[in-house]
Order: sequence, then C-alpha cells, then structure tokens
Amino acid sequence: MISLTSPVRTAAHSWPAGAKLAALCVATVVLFSVQKIGWHLAFMTATALLYALPGRVFFRSGMVRLWGLWPFVALIFVWHVITHDIATGAAICFRMVTAVGLANLVTMTTRLSDMMDVVRVLLSPLNRFGLQSHRIELAMALVIRFTPVLALKGQALVAAWRARSPKRPGWRIIIPFAVLAIDDAEHVAEALRARGGVSR
Repeated sequence: MISLTSPVRTAAHSWPAGAKLAALCVATVVLFSVQKIGWHLAFMTATALLYALPGRVFFRSGMVRLWGLWPFVALIFVWHVITHDIATGAAICFRMVTAVGLANLVTMTTRLSDMMDVVRVLLSPLNRFGLQSHRIELAMALVIRFTPVLALKGQALVAAWRARSPKRPGWRIIIPFAVLAIDDAEHVAEALRARGGVSR
C-alpha cells in the first residue's frame, strides 16, 4: 500500500514534507482516539474526497494501491460478524482504510528524498550516542522504495500461475517470491558496494 510519488502534480506536492508527516501523525492519533463508527465513516469519506480532488487519474491510482487492503478488511469484518460485534469490526475496518489511505496519500505527494531529509533531522541528535543515523535513513528509503516493487512482482507471479493452472496459487508462490526478493536484495547490495557502501 506504500506507493511511489504520483506523476500527477497536485498542490500537496509543494507542501513541506515535515508538515505532511506531522499532520499524518496527528490524524492517526485522532483516528485511534475516536470510537464511534459514524466519525470513522466521515473520516474515510473525507479521505476519499482528498483522493478525488486532484482528478480521476490520481483517484484511480490511489484506489488501486489501496485495493490490497481488502483481504485484511474482509478477515477482520468476518471475524467480528462471527463474534456478534459488527459495529466494532466496521469501526476497525474504517479506521484501517483511512489510516493507510492517508499514509499512502502522503507518499504519493512527497518525494522520497524530502521524507528522508525529515528523518535525518529527527535522528541527528542520536548521532551523539554512536547511532549511525544514515544507515537507518537508507533502510527506511529501501523499504519505502521496494515495497511497491515487490508487490507488483507478487501480482505478476500470481498472474503467471493463473495462466498456467486452474488451481489457486496460495502458498505455492511463496518460494519463487522469496527467491525474487533475495535476488533483488543481492542486486541492491552489489550496487551499494560499487558506490562505496553506506559508511561515511
């Protein structure tokens, strides 16, 4: 669900990354402090409107990235139906979709380098205690950058399986997916070594 920067230019692209990340933190705190389902429905509707404001292309791109949430939403809601607590299940589902949607909205309108600049400022005081903050910055950048890449490769594996077999892929694609992830990790490690590594 963590996406790359959207090619569709919006007004939010010019906003400071620190302000957007701070607003995301505040919004997340509010989401988890509110319990009434009506409020969560309103928050989710407002998030959908934020996706719709930049236009159809931006909205469709954002919704495609959020579609991966549906198995988790379905599992949580079914469990609460079984336990006869539908209201709580719906509130949790609305909260999860809204929180991930807002986080995805931030990454779609913020360059990775700008977010890493914010992380660098926040972690810089820890350098006094021997923590090498640049390693954490690199790790976070790699996670944000390669999460959507691995998700796309997983979807390609599923599509390839379905083209060759009527059976559902299920656990059968775990091993080839792991091999792809390890292969990508090796290529990235080689590229980092070729550029001098991560030490300063």
